[in-house]
Amino acid sequence: MTDSTDLGPEDRKIVTLARSVRARNAVPEGAAVRDETGRTYAAGTVDLESLKLSALQTAVAMAVASGATSLEAAALVSEAASVSDADRAAVRDLGGPDTPVLLAGPDGTLRSTATAG
Repeated sequence: MTDSTDLGPEDRKIVTLARSVRARNAVPEGAAVRDETGRTYAAGTVDLESLKLSALQTAVAMAVASGATSLEAAALVSEAASVSDADRAAVRDLGGPDTPVLLAGPDGTLRSTATAG
């Protein structure tokens, strides 16, 4: 495990935003993405009868809906041991295969860093 303080300030910011959304909304996952201009989008899991999106898919959708054309990084705060293929695909669709995807536990401790690839 890597302490999130080992991250740069911009990556720490998206982990903190993701963690805050998860806690504030009492959802299983929180996520945040940073677009090509440095804007951030944070979201939680959506679990409606007619619409189900992971937190990371929701954050990517928010970025797209706001006009983002690329992503610099993504962060997911979850109990999960890894980032799902569907989440990595959503990040890859907007950011490309080399976009870093940070996975942190609920306490904000970085568990892994992978690419959307």
